Amino acid sequence: MALVTSKEMFKKAYEGNYAVGAFNVNNMEIIQGIVDAAKQENAPLILQVSAGARKYANPIYLRKLVEAAIEDTGLDIVLHLDHGEDFEICKACVDGGFSSVMIDGSKLPFEENIALTKKVVEYAHSKGVVVEGELGKLAGVEDAVKVNTKDATYTVPEEAAEFVHRTGVDSLAIAIGTSHGAYKFKGDPSLDFERLEKISKLLPDFPLVLHGSSSVPKEFVDLCNKYGGKIPGATGVPEEMLRKASKMAVCKINIDTDLRLAMTACIRQILTENPSEFDPRKYLGPGRDAIKNMVAHKMKNVLGCSNKR
Repeated sequence: MALVTSKEMFKKAYEGNYAVGAFNVNNMEIIQGIVDAAKQENAPLILQVSAGARKYANPIYLRKLVEAAIEDTGLDIVLHLDHGEDFEICKACVDGGFSSVMIDGSKLPFEENIALTKKVVEYAHSKGVVVEGELGKLAGVEDAVKVNTKDATYTVPEEAAEFVHRTGVDSLAIAIGTSHGAYKFKGDPSLDFERLEKISKLLPDFPLVLHGSSSVPKEFVDLCNKYGGKIPGATGVPEEMLRKASKMAVCKINIDTDLRLAMTACIRQILTENPSEFDPRKYLGPGRDAIKNMVAHKMKNVLGCSNKR
């Protein structure tokens, strides 16, 4: 039971043809719901903190909550910085006790992305922390990350191989058609599995990462809308596509929107049906249970990582 890096997790995932879930956290109830699911499913676990979460909750509060979760459950957990935008943020998280950081230089020209990523890798590795890089731009919105559809670009396989070799990153987030947020596709959903296969062949035994990989389940979209929400037409990545990707060198799959939907739909329903209720425990508790059920489903039926701890 410890705060660990993802190195051994990804090695097992690659060899076992499954993916480890990386779930975004913002408060105590979300952390508890995710961790309870991981304990139930006996699954490996990555908890990740975005720019929005750092601003909302303060990194030290989140780190202490994760430490409490480790002590309470006996799980090994990776605490990961999601979308670190510069060296200073990555350094602060390394120094602050994170076991994994992502440096997102995808908005930069190729050579500048390499230089920035390599700088983070050198510092993080000197402290025993692993690094995720990114190549290619995902469309959509997630906290501070905003990319218009017209500016989205898929990862070039040959560039991915060069990027990994020159930077020394431990994993690489690639763009093959997923996108951030609740509106991922305008037409039929599709992922470029041919591109994924090319990248994996050029980088054998190397862990790849998919961002923007929530499925946006219709039942929770409908539940939100039924109780006052306004998210019509929200669509995500079909779960069967994510399962296929997890068998093709994708060792880490990021999930955030689905957690938000599950918790929000539950809370909306409770407050609408019980308008006199004002005890936060009466709606945050069920919201926590909704998170747990969603994560357990993902681990068992999508990621394939149940009983892989």
